[in-house]
Amino acid sequence: MTAPARGQVTGATWQEETYELLKEHGVSQFTYVPDAGHKRIIELAQDDPTVHAVTLTTEEEGVAVLAGADLGLERGVLLLQSSGVGNCINFLSLVKIARFPMLMLVSMRGDFGEGNPWQFPMGQAVEPVLRVMGVNTLRADGPEEVTAVVDAASTMVFQGGESVAVLLTQRLLGAKKF
Repeated sequence: MTAPARGQVTGATWQEETYELLKEHGVSQFTYVPDAGHKRIIELAQDDPTVHAVTLTTEEEGVAVLAGADLGLERGVLLLQSSGVGNCINFLSLVKIARFPMLMLVSMRGDFGEGNPWQFPMGQAVEPVLRVMGVNTLRADGPEEVTAVVDAASTMVFQGGESVAVLLTQRLLGAKKF
C-alpha cells in the first residue's frame, strides 16, 4: 500500500491531515494563542515530542518567535483567530521589512453565520489588512479543501519565501453561538 500524495484526503480528520502535512513541510514550531478552531492541531503539537508547541500570551509574539525560528533555520506556523490578526499588524511590518517566510493559519470569525456583532469588524478587515502588510491570503471553506490549500501555502512560504495566511472560514469551522 502506498502513502497518499501530499494534500490527499486519507480518512483522518482535516486537522490531523493538516498537522502531518505541516510536519512534511518541515514545520517544527507551532505557535498559538489557545483557540477552539485550532484545538486539535494544538493538541497534536503538544503531544508530539519532535516539535515545539509554544503557547503565546498574545498573537504578535508568534511573529517574533517565527522570526527567531527562521534565523535558527527552523520552520514554524502561527495559529490564530481573526481577531488576533489585529494584534499583529505592527509586527507584520517586521515580516515585510526583514522578508522572512511567515505561515499563518487563521480561524475566521465575523463571516458565514456569525452571531456575535463584536466579531464582524476585524473579521471583515482581516484580508485587506493582511494584503496591505504584504501577506497573501488563501481561503479554505470545506474540509476537502484544507490540505490542498495548506500545501499550496506552505510551498509559497517555505520554497517561495512569501508570507501567507490560510483563512479557515466559518463554513469550515462552524459559527459559534452567541
